[in-house]
Amino acid sequence: MTFVRPARPDELPALVEHPADPERNAATRAYLAQLLDNRCTRPEWCLVAEDGDGRLTGSVVLWTMPGHEVPLALVLFEAPEDSPETGAALLDAAAATARELGATELEHVVDSPAQAPQFQRNPERRGELLRRSGYEVIRDGRRFSLRTPGTPDGLPADDPRLTFRSLAELGPEPFVAVLAELLADTADARLAADVRRHGARRAAELLFEETAELKHEPGWWELGFDADGTVAVISLPAENPTVPVIGFVGVAPAHRGKGYATSVVVRGTRVLVAAGATEIRGDCDAANVAMARAFERAGYENFADRLEFARAV
Repeated sequence: MTFVRPARPDELPALVEHPADPERNAATRAYLAQLLDNRCTRPEWCLVAEDGDGRLTGSVVLWTMPGHEVPLALVLFEAPEDSPETGAALLDAAAATARELGATELEHVVDSPAQAPQFQRNPERRGELLRRSGYEVIRDGRRFSLRTPGTPDGLPADDPRLTFRSLAELGPEPFVAVLAELLADTADARLAADVRRHGARRAAELLFEETAELKHEPGWWELGFDADGTVAVISLPAENPTVPVIGFVGVAPAHRGKGYATSVVVRGTRVLVAAGATEIRGDCDAANVAMARAFERAGYENFADRLEFARAV
């Protein structure tokens, strides 16, 4: 018999401990402590499953952007491999709790290979559990990481063909206009779905607003202009609650095929390193081959693949 309940204060931030896996225990404990400190979750959003003997057998934690009151996703989802019923109970309880808090949709990502801080081992079994609980894959992604030299001096130089102007100088409208142009012809499955649902302009506004939720300075966000005076690239680097990220980068359709995808990744990297970043991450849809190559040419390593799931609640 499985009973799902909020974790007690003495069970936070450890949740389910694995006696034979101290690395995993330390990483996930630190991750949840950070999420609680950043208000990406709340103690009452941390759910655990216990068996008839009162032993903790699984967990799931609702997540949102810092300070928001409505959950957007779930993290630290764990259930015994020999008990799909426990996994289903946790997912159902998370959905019910999120619905009570005003959510209409929940997301979850599965990274492969397994790694800190969530250690999502056996991704195939995890994916099957999610699908049985109503989740669908909304994006097949690739994750990239770069350990930086600490100063822009050790990075590739900016592309001399581009002249960059910032959000602080231009204001948001030119950025949204460029995003709308890019999204009308995007290779990203998730963004393409937003265009089908909202139209290119509204999808661009939502993308701009969602990215703006991440920590950034107006001077970090830039448009890169070609020598002919037209916008060639857009760069929106930022910091999420755990690590600096490239955020969103793109090349205007009229300027594709010129190598600008690598140039814009380099530009965002240089901006973040100048702000103190020592590790930067980025991601793209597996179908966006040009952007994946751009990350690699800019020195990034494809350290994991990421399936993004979502379900209505």
